[in-house]
Amino acid sequence: MKIYFMGICGTAMGNAALLARAAGHEVLGADTGVYPPMSTVLADAGITLHEGYDPARLEKLAPDLVVIGNAMSRGNPEVEWLLDERVLPFTSLPALLHDTVLKTRKNIVVCGTHGKTTTTSLTAFLLRENGRDPGFLIGGVPIDPPMGNHLGTPGDPFVIEGDEYDSAFFDKRSKFIHYAPHVAVLNNLEFDHADIFRDLADVQRTFSHLTRIVPRNGFVVMNGDDDNLSALGALPWTRVVRVGTGENNDVRIAEFSETSAGVSFTLLWGAEVWGRVTWTTPGLYNARNAAMAATAAALVVSPEKPTGLSLAPLGKFRGVKRRQEVLVSTPELTVIEDFGHHPTALAETLKSFRNRFPGAILTAVFEPRSNTARTQTLQAGFMSALAGADEVYLGAVNRADKLKAEERFDSVAVIEYLGARGIRGFTAATNAEVLEKLVEASLPAKATGKPRVVIFFSNGSFDGIIGKFAVIAKAG
Repeated sequence: MKIYFMGICGTAMGNAALLARAAGHEVLGADTGVYPPMSTVLADAGITLHEGYDPARLEKLAPDLVVIGNAMSRGNPEVEWLLDERVLPFTSLPALLHDTVLKTRKNIVVCGTHGKTTTTSLTAFLLRENGRDPGFLIGGVPIDPPMGNHLGTPGDPFVIEGDEYDSAFFDKRSKFIHYAPHVAVLNNLEFDHADIFRDLADVQRTFSHLTRIVPRNGFVVMNGDDDNLSALGALPWTRVVRVGTGENNDVRIAEFSETSAGVSFTLLWGAEVWGRVTWTTPGLYNARNAAMAATAAALVVSPEKPTGLSLAPLGKFRGVKRRQEVLVSTPELTVIEDFGHHPTALAETLKSFRNRFPGAILTAVFEPRSNTARTQTLQAGFMSALAGADEVYLGAVNRADKLKAEERFDSVAVIEYLGARGIRGFTAATNAEVLEKLVEASLPAKATGKPRVVIFFSNGSFDGIIGKFAVIAKAG
């Protein structure tokens, strides 16, 4: 089959295109500003890429199926042509994945407001390290496993990141509804995606819908410490395994410790010690991600004796790019890039780094970029989270001109709030100005007598200032 992907250079779309190519389909696609690294990976796989969207070109290419990414909307010239002419079938990415890969597999679907990419990577990594050949589709760029997509052996599970965001402009259901879960991993649940969901209850509703399609011989692996998930109820139609730090959990994280040397914790399944984990991945939140991943993998591999799954490989797990990724490390200065764009993610990361870098000056550099972060919806939460830093630099609000002043993230108000609490802050109209001020204040390393840790938080490019700052820092 000849499959055409609209928006092919996005991480999820690109990895799905590579899966389709590996399955033997002819694959091609288009995007605006065809860009690396995905464009390079796709081209190396023999996938033809086209710049921009052109109905005449699409008609001439005559694919058997068009996959419309959820970044596409009405007004796109190819979308309008497809709807006008009705000569080519089209579908959403989640529906394609269901029909071509997932409907015949035993799927582990990893969901939650935070930690999906890391937990998906951990699950696939643990299965591979325990001798299985799972398929997987990861919504990021993992270091372990060494690729973001793999078909795997049909008899082994398929691990996929289950996003609660909508599927396409013509299908407003959450993506994960398409993914036929045998094991649904519910990491956590908070209000986010204010452009899609009305309130927390609306988010809970879509998670509840997901649990209702888990079969009776499957499992829901749930964060048992999360009150918003507990509110979903007993889920009597399937089996529930709760994971967390509290005594009520079936799988429990105990003896957690984080220092400058790293992290260690013990996993208990009931009263049985499953294993002791020592690794370099920061934070209790990542220990929870590991526990959720290990539990899901174990329930698929050996549900009768789940603790037979070895946890030893966690000690060499190297993580995912842009998730607490260290770009520069010297005694005076550490530069870290993180994908955080929700208050809880920022707060947990900063809390972890207080333990990881005792005595250091923590400098948080945050770009209000996501559809929710750039509004005032979660502004109070961001104020509280950023108060965990010693210094805060706020980047320009992404697409600020598209928002009314009373709806837009108020950077000045946030800086004033932090300043009243003794936290130094700076913001500017452009990210280039933020970079200039950050370089002036921290490079070369100032004689503060303390090391400095600069953490960039953004779910986008931050106009390239992260890489630029890292280059300048390395140059000294």
